[in-house]
Amino acid sequence: MSGHVVRVNGPLVEIEGLDRVEMLELVAIGEGRLPAEVVSIDSGLVTAQAYESMSGVRTGDPAATAGYALSAWLGPDLLGGTFDGLLRPLAGRPDWLGASTLDAPNDGHVWPFVAVAKAGDQVASGALLGRIATAGPIEHRVLVPPGISGRVESIAADGDVTGESPIAVIDGRAIGVRERWPIRVPRPIGTRLASDAPLLTGQRVLDLFFPIAKGATAAVPGGFGTGKTMLLQQIVKWCDADVIVFVGCGERGNELADAMADLSELGDRTSGHSLLERTVVIANTSNMPVMAREASIYTGMTVAEYYRDMGYDAVLLADSTSRWAEALREFSSRSGELPAEEGYPAGLSSALAAFYERAGRVTTLGGGTGSVSAIGAVSPAGGDMTEPVTAHTERFVRSLWSLDRNLAYARHYPAVTWRRSFSRDVEAVGAWHGAAGRSNWNRDRARGVTVLAEADRLESVVELVGLTGLPGNERMVILAGRLLRDAVLQQNALSANDATCGAAKQSALLELVLAVYDSCLSLIAGGVPAAVIEECDLSRVARLRDELRPDDALGVAAAEREILAQLEQLA
Repeated sequence: MSGHVVRVNGPLVEIEGLDRVEMLELVAIGEGRLPAEVVSIDSGLVTAQAYESMSGVRTGDPAATAGYALSAWLGPDLLGGTFDGLLRPLAGRPDWLGASTLDAPNDGHVWPFVAVAKAGDQVASGALLGRIATAGPIEHRVLVPPGISGRVESIAADGDVTGESPIAVIDGRAIGVRERWPIRVPRPIGTRLASDAPLLTGQRVLDLFFPIAKGATAAVPGGFGTGKTMLLQQIVKWCDADVIVFVGCGERGNELADAMADLSELGDRTSGHSLLERTVVIANTSNMPVMAREASIYTGMTVAEYYRDMGYDAVLLADSTSRWAEALREFSSRSGELPAEEGYPAGLSSALAAFYERAGRVTTLGGGTGSVSAIGAVSPAGGDMTEPVTAHTERFVRSLWSLDRNLAYARHYPAVTWRRSFSRDVEAVGAWHGAAGRSNWNRDRARGVTVLAEADRLESVVELVGLTGLPGNERMVILAGRLLRDAVLQQNALSANDATCGAAKQSALLELVLAVYDSCLSLIAGGVPAAVIEECDLSRVARLRDELRPDDALGVAAAEREILAQLEQLA
């Protein structure tokens, strides 16, 4: 069905003549078949939001419906690739790309296929049809698409297949290695499961104090210059997920280019391959079409769900959801929608909730287990943590890693503040650590949080009365707080030993600081002056994080015995 353009206002396009069009249906605008999505239908006047620049589009230009919603083509060529907000390749752009997403990929790519199912088998949605033997660390599994089941009439023999040729026929329906899925529709699952293991990020302040479980959600709010992008890039490099989907949503292109250069050079600890080979980068930088920015986080979530359905643990990192919300605000303003808080549309809260709700640990349609963990950066204007995007996001996430400008300016990285951050997954993560032999993890974490809070309170008192005006035990609290910040919470992203930290070494460092704190309290109770303890050289406690390997918990334990023996000599 075709119509014609009657009005263009930035990404907003009004069309007449599309009589049987549906909401959210994809429309091709002009001779270039520029993609747009139907967002309003009013007495024959169709309003669509365009995902390309409308420069050159005029009134009277043709507009045709595609017959389906805005969708992404999913297949074996995603890992290691860089795509725009509509999942079109940016590097090595193939001939089929053009400016439209309406046509099926036709790049002639060949993959080695190994069949698992055979002709005559009865298969259901999510069943394994075969595997693509790629050179990367992640095996690509070809599954029966959702909504399809029945008898396998034929299946391709082992050997090379292309994206255009069917690999199987199930009850008369041809199945290929690629499939198209509407990005705004969550992929179906079997059942939703409780999270029982942490997503280890390698960052001590997160894994120890504000952990996130696999399949859970987290937000990273912080003002300009507090290190949001750097923290997300550290998580990309060191987290223990199988597949990483990084969405650069409206951020600076040079930062994204630097991150990709680092990923290509960084080796994967588990496979020895380049880390980029299990990463999908969706780049919608600030100079790209604004409404493609709005679509990019849904595209990223669809890719993460695709690998979740294969039985993998995927993590989606969006930097930042504030730029996505700004795209929503811009379009709603152009379309005449009644503004709500600070000009954002009234549906902002619902849109955020729906996005984060797609994360989770699930039983797949094929009977396996997979997860999607969603982590979104938030960039509040002027560092105002009460603005709508930040305030609504805090309601829907399981963990909040709030960044503090004062910590960043004091060269404390990651600048995650223990004053505003929280985690709702502590109980589940503590049970996992207990099963791994770290039975004191919950107790030590609780004590560490308490010491940090008490040290903050006492430092405000010190500003009034001075350090010598405090009793000895309270001076030891301040000392313990400083050791926790220096030896546990801080990390050096440029250090080979400190860029990441294993769970055992994390717990050992926290135990070391708490053991030193207990020893100091014992010395105070035994009559040793606080000044004598403060003059004792404890700098080695902070140096251990950089001197020992990321997994060297035994080295920390040996150093703990030596440091405690040094303190005992003060008695």
